[in-house]
Amino acid sequence: MRIGFAGLGRMGQCMARNLIGAGHDVRVWNRTAQTSGDFAAAESCTVALTPADLVGQTDIVVTMLADDAASDAVHFGVDGLFAVKGATVIVEMGTMSPDHIAKLSNNAPEGVRVIDAPVSGATQAAADADLLVMAGCEKGDANLAAVFDAIARETIYLSQAGSGSVMKLAVNSLIHGINQTLAEALTLAESSGIAAETAFDVIEASAACAPMLKYRRPLYLNEPAHDVTFTVSLARKDMEVTARLAERLGTAMPQGRTTLAKLIEAEAAGYGARDMASMLDYMRRNTQ
Repeated sequence: MRIGFAGLGRMGQCMARNLIGAGHDVRVWNRTAQTSGDFAAAESCTVALTPADLVGQTDIVVTMLADDAASDAVHFGVDGLFAVKGATVIVEMGTMSPDHIAKLSNNAPEGVRVIDAPVSGATQAAADADLLVMAGCEKGDANLAAVFDAIARETIYLSQAGSGSVMKLAVNSLIHGINQTLAEALTLAESSGIAAETAFDVIEASAACAPMLKYRRPLYLNEPAHDVTFTVSLARKDMEVTARLAERLGTAMPQGRTTLAKLIEAEAAGYGARDMASMLDYMRRNTQ
């Protein structure tokens, strides 16, 4: 199948690579041309000069973009995904607001379906094709299934457009809450004289251990020595979008708002580009 891929960040490169490995004819585009050129040279695939070029030469387009604003530019620009005819399905796999998904669906060219199918999992899961896809559509489209099967261990179909986006925000709010609470728990243990490694051993062996804590252990114990997987700035963005959704739906999120406040503080203190595991360092430095 001819697949276009827009957005070659840490996750996007892994996902596009797995689509190529599954035998698909992949054409890539990235806002930074050097990134797409280097990727295409390494993976022997084709570079699209613009998002419109991506649509015109493929059957289905996958986007892995940072936020609503980036998605707006890629879809609605002069040479954007909505500028020409070609691919009839555009799959949004980044973390977007439900309102943005509705906007894309309502403004898509005639005959084009926009599907929200965000993923859960960090860069290693993306590299291993071990992601979870939360698809805001019905099951049954063979082309979509082929895309999802190439990059994920499981796809959960949520039937309604926008539902994938809502579930991704719900999952990420839980992840960022766990991240903040772990930072507080380790800081508490360390303040009493317990070594971080020992405290983490106890947490891993306890009922409180989530899978993300196990695979992110090296980052929590020595964050500067490891590659960034998910920044504090992106976590703050996620929680801001989630807080706005909760406000619109009339649901209370006291824990989520506390998590957001701490992320905003850390970003203002210079932690924005660091991995979200750096919230442990931030809490250590701000312990009273």
